[in-house]
Amino acid sequence: MALLKIVEFPDLQLTLLAQPVVHVDKNLRRLADDMAETMYDAPGIGLAAPQVAAARRLIVVDVSENRNELMTLINPEILASSGEEEMKEGCLSVPGVLETVRRAERVTVRALTLQGSTVELEADGLLAVCLQHEIDHLNGTIFVDHLSRLKQNMIRRKLSKRARYGE
Repeated sequence: MALLKIVEFPDLQLTLLAQPVVHVDKNLRRLADDMAETMYDAPGIGLAAPQVAAARRLIVVDVSENRNELMTLINPEILASSGEEEMKEGCLSVPGVLETVRRAERVTVRALTLQGSTVELEADGLLAVCLQHEIDHLNGTIFVDHLSRLKQNMIRRKLSKRARYGE
């Protein structure tokens, strides 16, 4: 396994639509393993393939306290959502930024596993937020896109300043 470089906002790679996975093969499994290692190392609770410059519909998620409930989801799609909640979110592609985002409170997601079987899961709370956040990445959307234009510009300036001064 290897640590992958995480693409950071405002890199345009983060705005691209990820392509559906057609075949689950050893290369996809290796990418998933590397993504999981990268997510745990960062540390984060979710990572989408576009965040590591792989335009594939693949996410890894682990919201467990002990970091031992890894979910790898291929071609995930939200089938249903309900309710509404606001939660502070961060993103490995937008380091050092936490902002409140409004999302669905509950979601039903269908995806493929690395074994090629279809799963459907219902989620609420942090897992629901994480799934929506990572699926957004597959659609070229990052959590900053859910914020006001003013906040987006403030974040751009903050990250630009940080990059310029090597913070």
